[in-house]
Amino acid sequence: MTALSEIAARGGEVAGHRPWRRLVVDAEAWVAASEALATGDLSLLSLWGEPGWAHMAVMGADAADLAVLSLECPDQRYPSVGARHAPAIRLERRLFDLYGLEAVGALDDRPWLDHGRWDARHPLGQALAPSPVEPYRFLPAEGESLHQIAVGPVHAGIIEPGHFRFTANGEAVVRLEARLGYLHRGLEARMVGETPDAAARLAARACGDSTVAYSIAFARAAEAAAGVAAPERSLWLRALMAELERLANHLGDIGAICNDASFGLMHAHCGVLREQVLRACAAAFGHRLMMDAVSPGGVSADLGPDGRQRLSALVTTIRDRFPLLVAVYDDTASLQDRTVGTGVLTPALARRFAAGGYVGRASGRAFDARRSLVYSPYDQLAFETPTREAGDVNARVWVRIDEVTQSLNLIEQILDRLPGGRIHSEIPAVSGEGMALVEGFRGDVLAWLRLAEGRVERCHLRDPSWFQWPLLEVCIEGNIVADFPLCNKSFNCAYAGVDL
Repeated sequence: MTALSEIAARGGEVAGHRPWRRLVVDAEAWVAASEALATGDLSLLSLWGEPGWAHMAVMGADAADLAVLSLECPDQRYPSVGARHAPAIRLERRLFDLYGLEAVGALDDRPWLDHGRWDARHPLGQALAPSPVEPYRFLPAEGESLHQIAVGPVHAGIIEPGHFRFTANGEAVVRLEARLGYLHRGLEARMVGETPDAAARLAARACGDSTVAYSIAFARAAEAAAGVAAPERSLWLRALMAELERLANHLGDIGAICNDASFGLMHAHCGVLREQVLRACAAAFGHRLMMDAVSPGGVSADLGPDGRQRLSALVTTIRDRFPLLVAVYDDTASLQDRTVGTGVLTPALARRFAAGGYVGRASGRAFDARRSLVYSPYDQLAFETPTREAGDVNARVWVRIDEVTQSLNLIEQILDRLPGGRIHSEIPAVSGEGMALVEGFRGDVLAWLRLAEGRVERCHLRDPSWFQWPLLEVCIEGNIVADFPLCNKSFNCAYAGVDL
């Protein structure tokens, strides 16, 4: 019997939660799940809440073995998961800021999203009048000749805000800690009471470079909650959009990483290819980022003959030009000197934090929601999940390079085999709960949703960056300050994704 099966046997299953179980458990079972996370028998997918309840999504050794565990918190308290399993710590801090749910025994009680500028404390729980917030306490580091370097939250480029506090000995980084939360938009609160279509527009704007992944995750969760199956053609079109989004982001990232190593030639040429992908997306689906092209029940944008031709030509162009850029990357010794052996993430940490996407795969963790959870149409398509073992910047570049090839193969297969038929089914005004896990370009995006008579009662979105930001902080230790931009871009964590 698996760890999750033993825990499930002690809980009561909630009716109407699809496609995986939601179990109401007691504090003892909650602690047992936390201990199973600590030993590696379970992986943490997310931790969220609502007034009086804490929820935890976990996955067993068999990736298809998923469940949501729910613990009632009548006194607004629950046993800390983060005290046993570090990846939960920041999610617990978020829970307290938004809902006032206190993690008993927590290792870190500092605010995460609440910067002292809200009209109320715990706005989604038992709201309290705002109170002065103490200056943020960065974690200390002890040793001789240490100094601190403060970077952000405002940066030189047109990028999202985030504060980075370096503690260094000369040029060597001893500790890095990120302070985020500047972009909090209250998306969960704004979704309450909306129709699935209206809430889907908010989900699509959770993180702009992953708008397709978020839209698919939300749509699949809404369809599961309502017991609706999207038409087959729409599922293939969703996969086509997801691979185009992955392709554009990987091309942009490969160039940007090289640019942070002062190799602007790759940045320029990869930028040209990325721009061609975005223009082809606009021609095929009416929007460069394909925002709002996916909707609950299917898709809102179909692919016509002109769009199909444009995408076929795009694949041919990238197949011709991209291998030359890969050769330049691989043959430039000064570039390899910057990327090889820099910012190493060990396989053990990747597994512990259930790191997804290129971050996890570059350190040997092969999880891919498209394969591990087998959702349509990927169960009918041939592709591989490339992995590396070195866990450095170079490995994260090569995973992206290999995934570009895989996405091109998938786009060709989809264009060749795209079925006909309808592209949308109506979502009835029913009640139910649903969850989805979708592979975005950064990793797995989770959406959990509860509908009450056709309106959103609760929604939770989880970006893969929740589990990747802490790993970036670990990877930079021992490297020089000048390598931080390189390490940072090789992770490319989302600010907006953890500030929802």
